[in-house]
Amino acid sequence: MKDFVLSSESVTAGHPDKLCDRISDAVVDAFLASDAPQPFVNAECAIASGIVFLAAQFRDEPPLDLGNLARRVIRSAGYTRGSFQIDNCTVMTSLSQLPESDARWLQLDSLSEEALDTLGAGHQVTVFGYACRQTPTLMPLPIVLAHGLARRLDEAREDGTLDYLSPDGQSQVLVAYRDRQPVRIDAVTVTTGLWPDRLPNHERLEEDIRELVIAPLFKDAPLQPDQDTTILVNPQEGQGEGGPSGHAGLTGRKPGIDGYGGFVRQSGAALCGKGPSRIDRTASYAARWAAKTVVAAGLAEECEVQLSYAIGRSAPISLEADCFGSGQVDDARIAEALRQVFDFRVGAIARDLGLWGLSSRHGGHFFERLAYYGQFGREELEAPWEGTEQAAALKDAAG
Repeated sequence: MKDFVLSSESVTAGHPDKLCDRISDAVVDAFLASDAPQPFVNAECAIASGIVFLAAQFRDEPPLDLGNLARRVIRSAGYTRGSFQIDNCTVMTSLSQLPESDARWLQLDSLSEEALDTLGAGHQVTVFGYACRQTPTLMPLPIVLAHGLARRLDEAREDGTLDYLSPDGQSQVLVAYRDRQPVRIDAVTVTTGLWPDRLPNHERLEEDIRELVIAPLFKDAPLQPDQDTTILVNPQEGQGEGGPSGHAGLTGRKPGIDGYGGFVRQSGAALCGKGPSRIDRTASYAARWAAKTVVAAGLAEECEVQLSYAIGRSAPISLEADCFGSGQVDDARIAEALRQVFDFRVGAIARDLGLWGLSSRHGGHFFERLAYYGQFGREELEAPWEGTEQAAALKDAAG
């Protein structure tokens, strides 16, 4: 795939699917930031008009009321008015306790190499990590622009600049590529919910979104819309206020938004709502960490890293690198260098990335904030898998 047009989408923090992701990861944060962090926690959420359903699995008692936690997230997302709001929705919880779990997960810093070898994956998964030189964060341009539009929609609503916006919005950016490099912006679409009692006419809405959301984002972007770029604002009539009263939400339903916007392969596993013991989440971070380090080291202009794990085995059964012909050395040599520099064993990933302490170090809200605007390229959150400290060692290993 060399010459193509790629479409990537993002959604605002109040989109029903992202609302479910936020609630699920707020549960993860609560367990990890408690006085007695728990080795295993999983949470999933579903939301529709008037109803929030939260299911959580854990070993010990929850550190707080999870129903109230869900209400706090809904309130912070902006649902304090309209058809769906915190004061008129029902929150249902299904809480189940897991059997005795492996406490070694909480002692990773002191585990011997032999012990790490016996700490196996609880699930089978194949994940992909990616990095490229299209943007400063080494992420594909379409998803970076889509996230930027979603973020600006949220900011315009929250600061009152566009007080008629509801919390539910969506962005889409189409970028044309030649020889795998972005060459022009093909189309931009912004769709947003609107409060019925403050409904602007379409002309005002389009002008506001163009001037206050789209134009500021592209001011410093590496590519600008041209005279042939299609720009659409709420192209479908009858958008309404959106939110859970208009369409249901579910945890883990936006993997392309969480990842690389469809630019490369992705795992089918959801990321949100899973603690650091879940290899399908932690390995995704390790794969991004590895791929970004390859590019930062100057070994390639772009790199996709594949990691495959089998149940019960600590190390990946497969590690592959694909640099799409941009590597300074061959892909097999880069993959071997990654094996030498990174420890991709299940427990070692959580240890080396410090995943257990992230929630505590960020005031109990790290994973919840990670749940929207993408899981990768989030340098403002100081996500450890965005670090490239191993670049020099990797370059030496690759020879």
